[in-house]
Amino acid sequence: MTNTLTIGERIAWYRRRRGMSQEVLAGLVERTIDWLSKVENNRIPLDRLSVIKTVAEALDVSLGDLLAEPSLMDWTPQTGHRTVPALRDALLDYRRIALFDRAGPPVEAPPVERLTRDVADLWEAYQASRFGYVTAQLPWLLARAHAATEHRSNDPGARRLLALSYQLAAVQLTKLGEAELAWIAADRGLVAAQQSDDLAVTGSLARSVVHALLSVGKYTEAVRLTGDTAGLLQPGLTTPTPEIVSVYGTLFLAGAMAAARAEDRATTRSFLAEADTAARRLGRDANHLWTAFGPTNVNIHRVATAGELGEVQVAIDLGPRVDTTPLPMERRVRHALELARAYSLWNRLDDALATLLAAERLAPEQVRYHYLGRQLTLSWLRRSRGRPSPALQALARRLHVQLQVAT
Repeated sequence: MTNTLTIGERIAWYRRRRGMSQEVLAGLVERTIDWLSKVENNRIPLDRLSVIKTVAEALDVSLGDLLAEPSLMDWTPQTGHRTVPALRDALLDYRRIALFDRAGPPVEAPPVERLTRDVADLWEAYQASRFGYVTAQLPWLLARAHAATEHRSNDPGARRLLALSYQLAAVQLTKLGEAELAWIAADRGLVAAQQSDDLAVTGSLARSVVHALLSVGKYTEAVRLTGDTAGLLQPGLTTPTPEIVSVYGTLFLAGAMAAARAEDRATTRSFLAEADTAARRLGRDANHLWTAFGPTNVNIHRVATAGELGEVQVAIDLGPRVDTTPLPMERRVRHALELARAYSLWNRLDDALATLLAAERLAPEQVRYHYLGRQLTLSWLRRSRGRPSPALQALARRLHVQLQVAT
């Protein structure tokens, strides 16, 4: 199947499957036939999501189809055989609809103090890039959070914890390429957050909806929701708590990514500036509501948005100078992936491979799930002309990446 192909080869595969000529597809995406031919033959790297999304729409496939998102069970069999399927069942259970709220087998309602620790423990595991463990535990956490809200229907604290549980499900599912499930989780979490009357948590769940929109390629809608949510949070900025400032800042970081993928440079700069102002107001790197927000995260997004906009020089100049060690592992490795991409585009292949290998040593699951890790490895295999280094060969095996000639 297409999981052994580069993005360019995958485009060719779907184009031929559609019975579409290069001339027709090139016209639909407003590019030249020469450009498309070079993309399909791996002579032009295609790693900007805005461009990939345009091609996906022209081919009538999803963004995930062209990125070849892996299944969690491909990478973490030790967690058992019901990881994503179990989480899917939990999210699609009709008994969670208010009309049937008390149907089904009973689940013991934990004390709020215990549920608070459980939520925090799983968020910390997510930020440590322990994705298999988090996905396996989420159905259990959601069931207990629902039981707590049913047992304490008038307790806003229980609703707050339910919202944060759904937010964790949303961000985890986005990481795994399960965009539709992530949308469901973010939407349910936003409802619970609004019922909690906690402005910071409501803003944080709205940010998860922005990420869900990003994952399905709805960049304009994500930018619009960023502005709308910022307006919602404005009253809380009069006498802000660190949580409000952090949520407000990370909201604009998500919005900046959406604007960059929409190739809207002015809005990208504006949103990054707003996030920078919030970071300065906060005064340091922190992790309120698991945002990992502060000056370092703003710089990480400067590099990431530069990569999305094709501004490789900016990413190369700033990326190596960003010290990510104060941040959670998930943020550190995400930045390393962007830096590896920039090095690769700059033809500094040794630096690119070394950066990716270092990231894999820190968080192997995260590198394996992310499309950049797989696509960079595939592109380096192509460039090696059949003589990849032992280190690259070993990396390809670990990422389940192999060469296959497109036909």
